[in-house]
Amino acid sequence: LAMESSLGVGLLVRQRRGVSLTAAGRVLLHHARRILMQVEQLQAELGDLGHGIRGHVRILCNSSALSEHLPATLSDFLARHPGISVDLEERPSTGIADALRHDLCDIGIAADSVDLEGLDRRPFRADPLALIVPLDHPLASRGRLPFTEALDLAFVGLTEGSALQAHLAEQARRLGRRLAYRIRLGSFEAVCRVVGQGTGVAVVPAAVARRCARGARIRLLSLTDDWARRTLMVCTREGAPGTQAARELVDFLVAGGGAAVATGRHRGAGSGGSGAA
Repeated sequence: LAMESSLGVGLLVRQRRGVSLTAAGRVLLHHARRILMQVEQLQAELGDLGHGIRGHVRILCNSSALSEHLPATLSDFLARHPGISVDLEERPSTGIADALRHDLCDIGIAADSVDLEGLDRRPFRADPLALIVPLDHPLASRGRLPFTEALDLAFVGLTEGSALQAHLAEQARRLGRRLAYRIRLGSFEAVCRVVGQGTGVAVVPAAVARRCARGARIRLLSLTDDWARRTLMVCTREGAPGTQAARELVDFLVAGGGAAVATGRHRGAGSGGSGAA
C-alpha cells in the first residue's frame, strides 16, 4: 500500500480469493527481476575480480549451440584467456533476442529464423534441423520431407524445458497439431539411440544426427520447412559489446565460425517468424 501510494498507481487487484497484478504491477515485477539479476551479476563479477578474474561474460544460447557447437569453442577460448569467466545458459532464440534488447546478457547465440531486428549479428554456424528415423522405418528411404508429414508419428524428445522442444511445439501448434511423445530424455545422444531402437522419431540438429548416425543406427531426413534451414548467429546489442572481455569473445566466436556457415543460409534481419530453438 505504501508503494502504491508513493507511485500513485495500483499494483495489485485484491479479491476474496487472492491478489493479481495490475498492468503497473507487471511492469514493476519485470524491472524488479531485472534489478535482482543485475545485483547478482554484480556480486559475482566483483567476487571474480577478487580472485584474479578480469572479465565476466554472460551468454544465452539455444539447445543446439549448447550441446553441439559451444563446448569445444568456449574451452579453447577460456584456455587462451585465463582472466575471463563465462556464464552460459540455454534459452529459446526468441527469448535470447528479447534478453539482449533488455540488456540481460552480453552475447546471444540465436537462430536466424527469428526476428533479430535491432541487434548486431554475425554468422556462427550453419545449424539445420533434421528428422531422424530408425533404419527400417517406412520413411527411411526419403531424403527430405516437410515437418507436417511426421506429425502423426510418435516422437522421442528432450526433457521438458528444452529450447528445441519448445520450438517444435510451437511449429506443431501453428499447424493446428500437437506432438505425441513416447519418452523424453536428457541428451541428443540418448534421443538418437532410442530412435534407433524403434521407439519413435525425433527432430535434432543435423550435425548431431550425422555424428550419431552409425552408432545409433538412424537415418537422417532433411526437413524442407524454412524454420528448419537455419544459421546460428552471434548477436549483441547494437554497437560493440559493453566490455573488453565480451568483445574478445565475440571476435573469437566469429573467427571460428565464419568458415562453418559458408554453405549455410545467412539472412540479415530475421523473418519475424517462429521462436526457433
